[in-house]
Amino acid sequence: MSAALPRRALAEFLGTLLLVTVVVGSGIMAQELSPDDVGLQLLENSTATVFGLGVLIVMLGPISGAHFNPVVTLADWFLHRKLTASDVGVYLVSQTAGAIGGAILANAMFDKPAVAWSAHDRSSGHLLLGEVVATAGLALVVFLLTRAGNAHVAPVAVASYIGAAYWFTSSTSFANPAVTIGRAFSDTFAGIAPSSVPGFIAAQLVGGVIGLVLVVGLYGRKPKVVATGRADAEPLLADRTLT
Repeated sequence: MSAALPRRALAEFLGTLLLVTVVVGSGIMAQELSPDDVGLQLLENSTATVFGLGVLIVMLGPISGAHFNPVVTLADWFLHRKLTASDVGVYLVSQTAGAIGGAILANAMFDKPAVAWSAHDRSSGHLLLGEVVATAGLALVVFLLTRAGNAHVAPVAVASYIGAAYWFTSSTSFANPAVTIGRAFSDTFAGIAPSSVPGFIAAQLVGGVIGLVLVVGLYGRKPKVVATGRADAEPLLADRTLT
């Protein structure tokens, strides 16, 4: 039985808040520790994000599914229909509010202005393509794991994918509309200019749709029985993981 909606909303808020705190906070720390080496900054930022994300999925997955991402929530609703429309709305609001709160918290911890709009322009077409690829890949990882009955490895697999995508995508793999909005509130290494946010979100939604099409193409819309004799594990999406 899944947790009551207020508890799930709190888990989504807290998880997204802490995720953005990790992303922005480690970005600020990387800037301060390695001011002249952007490659090392990215390594420091991505390493912290991988470990932080994995821990958050383990902690909060049993409560809300640890989506922390509107694309995952919308895809879950489309594929499984276990969330109601009101559930989806609450999740999306909780995720976005948490992301904004996480950026403000990270700014405050490093004695930055609580809200400082980022000046980091990310509007180039190749960066948007990077977001399409990053988000499509994330959707594939998340939902192929659940369809194969392997959701128990999601903390490692999802965090590992995000860490890799930091490096193989031109956009450094935001792959998350809520996190994108939150990162606009910090004028630091991990920030994104508010003017670039709509393009990134549009690219992420396109990537999510592509990922869903591939999942349905590989496994079909409805769950099937896998070789282990278990159902394709749709319930595990709500009970265990996924960012």
